[in-house]
This record gives sequence, structure tokens and C-alpha cells, in this order.
Amino acid sequence: MTAATDRPMIRLERLGKRFPGAGEPAVHELSIDVPEGEVAVLVGPSGCGKTTTLRLINRLIEPTSGRIFLDGEDVTDADPDALRRRIGYVIQQIGLFPHMTIAENIATVPRMLGWSDVRSRVDELLELVGMDPAAYRDRYPRELSGGQSQRIGVARALAADPPVLLMDEPFGAIDPITRARLQDEFLRLQAEVRKTIVFVTHDIDEAVKMGDRIALLRIGGVLAQYDTPERLLIDPADEFVAQFVGADARVKGLRLVAVADVELPRWATAEPDDRPARVLARLRDTDRGHALVLDRDGRPSAWVSERELSRNGRSLEGLGEAVGSTVGIDDTLHHALDALLASGSGAAPVVDGDGRYRGVVELATLVTAVEAMRGDGGGEDADRDSEGRPGKGAGAE
Repeated sequence: MTAATDRPMIRLERLGKRFPGAGEPAVHELSIDVPEGEVAVLVGPSGCGKTTTLRLINRLIEPTSGRIFLDGEDVTDADPDALRRRIGYVIQQIGLFPHMTIAENIATVPRMLGWSDVRSRVDELLELVGMDPAAYRDRYPRELSGGQSQRIGVARALAADPPVLLMDEPFGAIDPITRARLQDEFLRLQAEVRKTIVFVTHDIDEAVKMGDRIALLRIGGVLAQYDTPERLLIDPADEFVAQFVGADARVKGLRLVAVADVELPRWATAEPDDRPARVLARLRDTDRGHALVLDRDGRPSAWVSERELSRNGRSLEGLGEAVGSTVGIDDTLHHALDALLASGSGAAPVVDGDGRYRGVVELATLVTAVEAMRGDGGGEDADRDSEGRPGKGAGAE
């Protein structure tokens, strides 16, 4: 998630779209604010108007009713071509021009705007999305993988340094492994560039991972709830929202909490040269059944039981069971849950970037975190208006 101000960069006021001949509107009186520097995710079932809303914002289609504001300016009737040059657009199909090199694709809008040092900007953006300019500048789109093409699509959208990005299921047509990697890369990138982003997805898990705020839409473009991911998962506005986020909503909420943000329980640890009797005394000061042996570099090495310690008086060498799964201090509690389930022991060592011991995470740690989220989110219906938008307590204006 991103640091941001509360000033809305994008404001939609009772925005509506009814296509000719349609019995029902595609978008119905949609009102949301997207603060500067935040990612707002539009999510919902097919036919809820997610992509239509995105295309209304940059005026690829014209609204039937309502107003669109960009950085405080009413752009509902502004010149659409000039408006689109202020907005980056990334789509699932990527849309790279096949007859142009990667550099030419990225440089499209800067050249239209008359920028002088376009080559430097292209190289800067290639480096920003993790691609070597010397290796990729002169290639053509057909020479790229799906993941590489998507990175170029993001680079092109950022080329003219727009304050706003619109992203329509940008990772939807990519295999799950590449998709997860691109999501992580995008979050890293957003932490650097801090754009205001409206992001469309049909996947609630992706919405929770990517969004600072989530707008869940019903069929017909009716807003069901607009809230932080935490509030959406823990305090759904109605049965539709609860069913959409799923019965495992609180487990999804573990994606929002880093291991570094929770208090880790106390475990007994041992160094290679410690005598078993001394480790046993430490272990008995806790309510755990095992101590954690660290190697000489402070990395978790083995779990040793009270029984093993009491039977071996001379050395820790050869004792215990080798540590399997570990959890990074910057990982989410959802990742920690996966590690705990894989370990089968109900506990996993937490390590820093160098693999050195920082603590232990347990299933009880996760239960406590879920209970804390329930306490933060529940019983606050007064902070939500009649259309499901967050009230003052949830950061709306």
C-alpha cells in the first residue's frame, strides 16, 4: 500500500452511463473519491460496469450523467485528447504497436508532447520496470514474453509522467506465477512513483493485495461498498458484499498485515556451543515444547525437544530436527500461514533479509491478528453512508 494525501486526485460525482437501447444503465450514479497517490480498485461480477467506469474517466466513452473531476478540475466537458495525455492507460491486451520497437512504443506520448530528450526517458523507464535498456530498447513486441510485454505496457503508460494511471485487468492474461511476480513488482514501482491509480480486476484476492481502497460494484454499476481492504473484509456492508469477498474473508485479511507489524511470542534459543542443560533451563522458562538452535551466523538450524535436551548432557551436535520453512520479517501473515501449514509444526522461525533469526510465528499469532482486525472493523456501520461509501472513520472526505 502507498503513502498518500487525502486530497482527491479523482472525483466521480453521480457518474452514470446508459447505452442506447439498453434497458438498464451500465453505471448508475457512481460517486467515489480517489485520494492522490492511492490505488483504488474496481471489482465486481461481470456486467457491473468496471471497465465502463474506467473508460468514462478518460472519456473513451462519454457519460450520460454526472461529473468527472481530475485534480480539482471538472473535465467532464474538457477536450478528450488533451485529457488522455494526462492519464496513463494500461489494458489486459497491452496494445503495443507491433511495427514499432520497444523504445518507439514507450516514446509515443512524449514525442506527441514535443519532449526533447526522449531517449533518456525511455531508458529511465526501462530500468524502472526492471529491463535492461541495451537489451530491450531495439526489440519488437513479438520478441517479448507476456510478462515482459506487460512491463513495457506499464512503462509506456508512465512515459509522459501522468499523475493518473488507469489499469484494466493488466495482469489478467498471465500465468499465476508471472502474475504474482508482476503484482509484487508493480507495488514496488508504485512505492517509488506514487501515482493515483484506478485498477480494474474481477479477482477479490488481487483487489485486496493491490488496493488502498476497493469499490465493489453490483450488476448495473451500482456501488455496494467503497472502503479500505480491511473494512471490506471484516465489516461487509451487506450480504452481497459478504458473499463476494467469501467465507474466508478474515484469512484474506492476513495479506494486509506484515509479520514485522505483530508481536512475536517468546521462544528459547540456543547457540551451537551451549550445553543442553543450560538450554533446557531456558526452555522450561517458556511454555514451549522445543527450543530453536541457531548456527554460528545466527540463522535457524534445528528444533530440539525437551526430551532430547534432558537425555544428552554434553553437546547439541546432532540433536533435533532440521528447520524447514522460514518466514521473512517483511512477509505477510498470509505467507506465514502457508509456511505453518507446510511445516506441520504450528510454528516457523522468522528471519531477516540475511536469514538471521528475528523470532517465531505461530498459529496463535495469526488468530490474534484476525481477532484484532475484527475488533478494528466490526460495529462501525455509522461510518458508512447509505450507498456503502466509507465515512469519516474510514478516510473519506
